[in-house]
Amino acid sequence: MDNATTLPDCITLAKALLACESVTPARGAVFDVVEAALLPLGFTVDRFTIGEAPDGPVENLLATRGGTGPHLAFAGHLDVVPPGEGWTSGAFAPEIRGDLLYGRGAVDMKGAIAAFIAAIPPEPTAPLSLILTGDEEGPATYGTCSLIERMAETDVQPDYCLVGEPTSSAKLGDMVKIGRRGSVNLWIAVPGKQGHVAYPQLADNPIPRLVAMLAEIDAIVLDAGNAWFQPSNIEVTDITVGNPATNVIPAKATARLSIRFNDEQNGARLVERIEELVHRHDPAATVTARISGEAFLTEPGPFSALIGAAIEAKTGLVPALSTTGGTSDARFLSALCPTVEFGLVNATMHKLDEAVAVADLVALTAIYGEIIARIGRS
Repeated sequence: MDNATTLPDCITLAKALLACESVTPARGAVFDVVEAALLPLGFTVDRFTIGEAPDGPVENLLATRGGTGPHLAFAGHLDVVPPGEGWTSGAFAPEIRGDLLYGRGAVDMKGAIAAFIAAIPPEPTAPLSLILTGDEEGPATYGTCSLIERMAETDVQPDYCLVGEPTSSAKLGDMVKIGRRGSVNLWIAVPGKQGHVAYPQLADNPIPRLVAMLAEIDAIVLDAGNAWFQPSNIEVTDITVGNPATNVIPAKATARLSIRFNDEQNGARLVERIEELVHRHDPAATVTARISGEAFLTEPGPFSALIGAAIEAKTGLVPALSTTGGTSDARFLSALCPTVEFGLVNATMHKLDEAVAVADLVALTAIYGEIIARIGRS
């Protein structure tokens, strides 16, 4: 079965992608593989590199093919997380063992990219585009947002966007994502005055103020969730003083927060709320925030119904519609058009010996082909 001449095209292409060392931010060879696969299918391929260190440079690819009818875009990322140590075989030496294809990115998400490209009919039907970045697993500063700007400059406007993230839970096709929660990280720094613990009147300990802030923050209930989203939550993810001495009052104490929020909240307003609370305790304290993305929801409608029907036609499963999980680049793409995420089973993503079932890759190719065909008929 491991002979490339007898494997389905999706497996051959997946193996070629997996063989590329594309730890974020990805550039070069992995994009070469995609371009070589798309050019014979009649796509115009636009590759561009943008950004400076530390978040760049990043390579992106926008491929388009004309046609008549609704325009379907497929979005994904060619970068992967670092492989880590302890793989049974090389993380970038794809290998089929038993029923599984192993390699970093097999499910997140080179496998889905290979499946979509393999599903594209050789003759144009409805317009298609591929929106592929080399920076989704990293800061995403110069990734999909830069692609969206490029699309605006070149008048590429999809009617629907399918993101190939690994959304399936236990079986291929059991879940699609129609929304995601937003995310914001905050860093709180409380200044003090260093001094000897025996003379507290000559010092100013910042730790009690920080602890009081965090206690009040921890008691906040943002909301109770709603029909599509779980409750928003604030988590303290780090507290640092860095004081090695037992007899010294420290000069500074810091903490980090992570907020995952649903569509009842807004990133900027959450930051303002934390800032107000912190400054009420200590006007000299500072708050630094990074909003990774806002929550979004693609209301159930024609596009999610079409994807569900295609999945059911090929697998017999009726997928659940979900908004669970972390953020993805769908948070940016949802501003363009109805956006739904659907891809492989996510059990091994980011793990050692990441692997995808060969049968799932073949089935996903068939499902993506059915989605393309149904879009063309709509």
